[in-house]
Amino acid sequence: MDSYILSLLVIGTLLLGVTLGSGWIERLPLSFSLIYLVVGVLLGSYGFGLIEIRPDAEFLQRLSEFVVIVSVFGCGLKMNRPLKLWAWQSTIRLIGLLMPISIFALAAVAHYILGMGWGAAILLGAILAPTDPVLASEVQMGDLEDRDELRFSLTSEGGLNDALAFPFVYFGIYAVKDSNWDNWLKSWIGIDLLWAIASGIVMGIVVAKAVIWIDHHLQKRRSVTDLMEDFVALSIILLTYSLTELVNGYGFLAVFVAGIVVHRSHLVQREKHIAQMEFTEQIEKLLEITAIVILGTVLLFEPMFKYVGQSLLVAALLFLVIRPLGVWLSTLGGGLPKNTRNLMGWFGIKGLGSIYYLTYALGEGVTGETAEQIAWITYTVVVLSIIIYGISAYPLMAWYENVKNKSQKSEKVI
Repeated sequence: MDSYILSLLVIGTLLLGVTLGSGWIERLPLSFSLIYLVVGVLLGSYGFGLIEIRPDAEFLQRLSEFVVIVSVFGCGLKMNRPLKLWAWQSTIRLIGLLMPISIFALAAVAHYILGMGWGAAILLGAILAPTDPVLASEVQMGDLEDRDELRFSLTSEGGLNDALAFPFVYFGIYAVKDSNWDNWLKSWIGIDLLWAIASGIVMGIVVAKAVIWIDHHLQKRRSVTDLMEDFVALSIILLTYSLTELVNGYGFLAVFVAGIVVHRSHLVQREKHIAQMEFTEQIEKLLEITAIVILGTVLLFEPMFKYVGQSLLVAALLFLVIRPLGVWLSTLGGGLPKNTRNLMGWFGIKGLGSIYYLTYALGEGVTGETAEQIAWITYTVVVLSIIIYGISAYPLMAWYENVKNKSQKSEKVI
């Protein structure tokens, strides 16, 4: 049977199943992404062998890239805080302190324990340090009225850190290809660090405001249907990302900023805002199913077992030491409750963002034993992340909400 037609059949059946069975699934300590991964493995060469897709790195790169840009835009749409430093304190700490701590701690592990060169070690750290905006929906903000600090911090972190890890991905790629840092360090600082971040922020603001202005003035003459209005959100995503990439800026960062701009433009148009947020979430979920099922079908046991010791070591240190300790250090003096800090330390979910950075690095000329080692450690850590957080997210968040509600009731009584 044609593998393409079979793939469509599987995805359609899976969509129908998770939709109709969502009420039962939500009662289980399982995330939807874990279900998608298991289905992918069962349908792949190690299961029933019904789908034997072997997509190349470029296909996985483009698929994961598109899922992430839609997801970070959705994160931006949910940002219901004023643009003041005090309101974003936890986010600033997670990005400005936790991100570099995680990258360089992972790099130190890779260099001193796994024997990688510093370039490959930093590249691995940059690939695995960011939390994933796509697979973390269970712990992110659910609606515009959500004021919870934990959910806001994890949502904003997921929207920003995939963009701000990119300079270190470039650093690692350059260092792997050329061990003489003097040949490219100044260019990295000027272009990949300063220019790309600044232009990403500016383009996110300018493009989003331009599209909103055009949409607003055209609708004065002729109204747009709800469906076409949803496509305005999609056009903002695509235009912002593509135009930013054309000027060598970070498109992920620009799209997140664009989401914030769109959110603030809709403060008096709540229904329009909710409709666009729901539309982007639907696109994101469809793409997520496709990407995770394909990831499950491409996993190969032999190379995963080859690096299983290294992968388990990296995963254990990342999940149990680096992320929790990094969050504790980053949030010192921040006034956050102990439960919030503990869950921030636990929910360092890895996913399609890491897959994108990996495939991007492979496409930029990282090859040989180094590429194989980084690739299969990354795949294994992502799979373990999907399993561990897929099982723990629902019960831990239910416990967190229960404790928070009890605390609020106690305060009211007092």
